[in-house]
Amino acid sequence: MPVVETVLGPVAADELGAVDAHEHVFLRTPVNPGDEFLDTGKAVAELLRVAASGIGTVVDLTPVGLGRRPVQLAEVSRTSAVHVVAATGFHRSAHYPAAHWARHADDATLLDVLLDDLRSGMDSHDWGFPRPVPSPHKAGVIKLGASYHRIDRHEERWFAAGATAARQTGVAVAVHTEVGTAAHAALDLLDKHGLPAGRVLLAHTDRNPDPELHLDLIARGAHLVYDTIGRIKYRPDSVVLDLIERMAEAGKLGHVCLGTDVGRKSSLTAYGGGPGMDVLGREFVPRLRRRLGDEAVETVLRYAPQALLGKEAPAV
Repeated sequence: MPVVETVLGPVAADELGAVDAHEHVFLRTPVNPGDEFLDTGKAVAELLRVAASGIGTVVDLTPVGLGRRPVQLAEVSRTSAVHVVAATGFHRSAHYPAAHWARHADDATLLDVLLDDLRSGMDSHDWGFPRPVPSPHKAGVIKLGASYHRIDRHEERWFAAGATAARQTGVAVAVHTEVGTAAHAALDLLDKHGLPAGRVLLAHTDRNPDPELHLDLIARGAHLVYDTIGRIKYRPDSVVLDLIERMAEAGKLGHVCLGTDVGRKSSLTAYGGGPGMDVLGREFVPRLRRRLGDEAVETVLRYAPQALLGKEAPAV
């Protein structure tokens, strides 16, 4: 049985329960100034609501340098009884100021950072150099980011490091696609560095609700995560339901995962905002069940993410 590395240790993939495949438990980024959320107590409160909605695991796709708090993340997981799969990796370059070390480190350092997070334990200070303080809590997935319609020169180096780390450890890679663009380019670049599309989760594809594009990406082997559930400013949730139905009609639902990707304090119930991290289980899943039935719900919440997140044997 494949295993998944959570912040509290390895868990059999089929014990994850229903999976929210794109989330942020803590986050701080210059892209959203003043909207950071770093309070441990509020994170516990939010994940307790997630648990009550029927979700058993959240995949925290917060990469290096954006407010990861591995010790506190483990505390939140333990207190809420929700499995948390944490990420290492690098976001799109807009999230890192010009002087940030990730823009200037050599290739060997970039790879070492990822491998340390995956094999030894994430740095307690989120790689705030000069001196790392390893925690016992390991990352279980790699997050990378592409810019709008392109992958810039910094992102190209981070993709190379991410693909190499994934090959050496057997974990999956999640890719931020800005408004669902550059998805094929991301798969091409990862393939160039030896990582097949079958080990890739493409985020935000529902922001570009083009079913033909989605089927083309799935035909290459990729998984998609429709992860703006409840974010009505992008599009109504009925659009996502329609996309899921199209993928089901094509027999490709096993390549679709779901998430809410709540990336702002103002979107979290614990901070007085909305729709809340639990909107997936609380509101969307009942609608999906009415539309397509229990089997479809089990596929996108359990079978697809569990299959993707399970570690594969590292490449030689």
